[in-house]
Amino acid sequence: MSQQGTAQGYAEAPTRTVAAAGALFAYRELGPQTGTALVLLTHLGANLDGWDPRIVDGLAQDHRVIAVDYRGVGGSTGRVRSSMEEMADDVVALLGALGHDRVDMLGLAVGGMVAQAVAARAPRLIARLILASTGPAGGPGLAAMTGTAITTGLRAALTLNDPKTPLFFTSTATGKSAARAYLARLKERTTGRDKAVSPGTYHAQLTAIRRWGLQAPAELSAAVGRVLIVHGDSDRLVPPANATELARLLPAATVTVYPDSGHGAVFQYHREFVDAARDFLHR
Repeated sequence: MSQQGTAQGYAEAPTRTVAAAGALFAYRELGPQTGTALVLLTHLGANLDGWDPRIVDGLAQDHRVIAVDYRGVGGSTGRVRSSMEEMADDVVALLGALGHDRVDMLGLAVGGMVAQAVAARAPRLIARLILASTGPAGGPGLAAMTGTAITTGLRAALTLNDPKTPLFFTSTATGKSAARAYLARLKERTTGRDKAVSPGTYHAQLTAIRRWGLQAPAELSAAVGRVLIVHGDSDRLVPPANATELARLLPAATVTVYPDSGHGAVFQYHREFVDAARDFLHR
């Protein structure tokens, strides 16, 4: 296990590595060293630098927060996985290597799909689960998500715009303002930034999403404890109907839908989300 520096906030958090399942996994950790750890699983095409520092810092006020790079992504070694189940097995292995047998988990988008696979494959591992901008296996429109991501991303590249703006935010004045603020926050880390995500990584994760979208949903109600579901009402990548479907599969879950927001709803409403998540994790 390697370590660099001392963390003051997520923008300064050292990047560490841990060996598990034949690979070195990069992660960043901050917050109190006591209590149940909160594990963050990120979205499509993201590395450790993709997490909004306002969210991580907010959650780390009273939780030990661990953000991880998937195998082959960012600072993690190995070949990128192309199924949620393989990615879930890696998460279980790295958490075991870190000494955790019971955690809380926040899964954002693809991370929410991986988190569901973790719950299905290691039912005792997750105590409390937050699913943000994600959907169940076979969820509405998920198989078509790959086409939306590619088309929108290419259109943004041709106009020299960051793809995260049209993919994560609405085209309203509110959405555009939120996008600018989010992109600015991502630049707060000026040293020790993560390795850029390759096109091959993006392609492998799109394959995993398509496979997930064509699968039958898993039975999860007995596999996890309490669940919080959050979604944007105008999510172009993961249609909001997925939040409804998740709530059907997890009838005890609490659901929040944020107005005038897209796939990056938790970034746009980071203050409200952090408050809701902390309240949920303290119950």
